[in-house]
Amino acid sequence: MNDLVLNNGVKMPQLGFGVFQMDQADECQRAVEEAIGVGYRLIDTAATYGNEASVGRAIKNSHISRDHFFITSKLWVSDFQGDKPTEAIDRSLKQLGSDYLDLYLLHMPYGDVFNAWRALEQAYHAGKIRAIGVSNFTADQLMNLELFNDVKPAVNQIEINPWNQRELLKRFCEQQDVQVEAWAPFAEGQNHLFTNPILSQIAQAHQKQVGQVVLRWLMQRGIVTIPKSVHRQRMVENFDIFDFQLNADEMKMIESLNLRRSFFFDPRDPAAIKSIVGGGRPGANQD
Repeated sequence: MNDLVLNNGVKMPQLGFGVFQMDQADECQRAVEEAIGVGYRLIDTAATYGNEASVGRAIKNSHISRDHFFITSKLWVSDFQGDKPTEAIDRSLKQLGSDYLDLYLLHMPYGDVFNAWRALEQAYHAGKIRAIGVSNFTADQLMNLELFNDVKPAVNQIEINPWNQRELLKRFCEQQDVQVEAWAPFAEGQNHLFTNPILSQIAQAHQKQVGQVVLRWLMQRGIVTIPKSVHRQRMVENFDIFDFQLNADEMKMIESLNLRRSFFFDPRDPAAIKSIVGGGRPGANQD
């Protein structure tokens, strides 16, 4: 497993396990337990997923020391105002059965972002969170947050996959020493990703699956990623990506697939913002 070092010195595994849309408590707990058995130690959840408690039970049942895990959760926009962020952080810790979080993110760049971020800063300084960051922030939103606050975000978790490679935002984050993390690495299989001729050709050359090629491509771009699956075979495949390398030509072949558009939502679209703030939960099944 590769570890990357965040801008505050905290080490973060480059490959993790996502639990978005695992709404059934038993299913989520079982899936996380199986993922831990495969070898995953970075587990990514969020308050709005409604499964923090299931993740916490799976970690407890593993009988593996807490300090061997890297647990991420996120603050939803409905908890950005007033004292709600502090209450939400404590609620996540209780749900997860942990004294601290390794990473805690602002889930969306809307609402009272500054109030929420300063609550994260306080929790960070208090030792409740080892690193704080954001999700779905564009370059201008990230810069605005940096300029008016004390602690720079350690991570920006955004949609990245072969159809939406986010090369400009990735470059900006790198210039700001903010680690990029990808959600929806497989684009939920949209646009026939798993049967794409170019990806299939590369997979055959390495005797791998298309999903493994996509994850390897992300690894070689220095991106953290959190594929999700409820199937143990897929968990094993997704974890088995450290024994091959894509060459420069293959990386360029994947680069040629970039459509520079999302199959899920545009974080700057007014209709999407209205839906999110009104209680919607856009995004992707990260399988």
